[in-house]
Amino acid sequence: MFTGIVEELGEVVAVENLGDSSLFRLRGPVVTEGAKHGDSIAVNGVCLTVVDTADGEFTADVMAETLQRSSLGALTIGSRVNLERPMALGGRLGGHLVQGHIDGTGTIVERTPGERWELVKVALPAQLARYVVEKGSITVDGVSLTVVDAAADHFTISLIPTTLALTTLGIKAPGDAVNLEVDVLAKYVERLLGRGDGDADDLAEIKEMDR
Repeated sequence: MFTGIVEELGEVVAVENLGDSSLFRLRGPVVTEGAKHGDSIAVNGVCLTVVDTADGEFTADVMAETLQRSSLGALTIGSRVNLERPMALGGRLGGHLVQGHIDGTGTIVERTPGERWELVKVALPAQLARYVVEKGSITVDGVSLTVVDAAADHFTISLIPTTLALTTLGIKAPGDAVNLEVDVLAKYVERLLGRGDGDADDLAEIKEMDR
């Protein structure tokens, strides 16, 4: 589990294409401190398992499912990435609960600079729109953000100087893809209320249990 508070702006140092998967080596001295085989590190919001670490770098296998559902397949040597270690139990929850399980990708539509911040408009898949609400939380490339406005096909976020300086969102341009993870609590509520696709039987079962 993550919080969407990026710890480090890392870099891709090697990519090995293995057919239906890829092996990535990434540089991240902060997130690799104390990391070992089997640990998790979020890369642009995608939870990856550490294969090995050495000299401030780590390798991770990226399976076909991840390559298809996220923007990681577009990464090349030199690409900058947002890195975060899992949250520690008992620690502060600085952002919101983030699983590192990408729901889909969006596209940056436009950026409107402010005096010290930027308003960014992001197009999103239609099937995710119902989970995005004004003042709610969403994770964009692993960064926990508050939604400013929400529409049927897009949402806007406001980026403060810290986010612009310390994450990839400061260098993403219109047309660039971003990984999106919606609030998992919204999906659970929808499922329990039987309002998701094919969930009518679930609602009937819940009502029967309440009798």
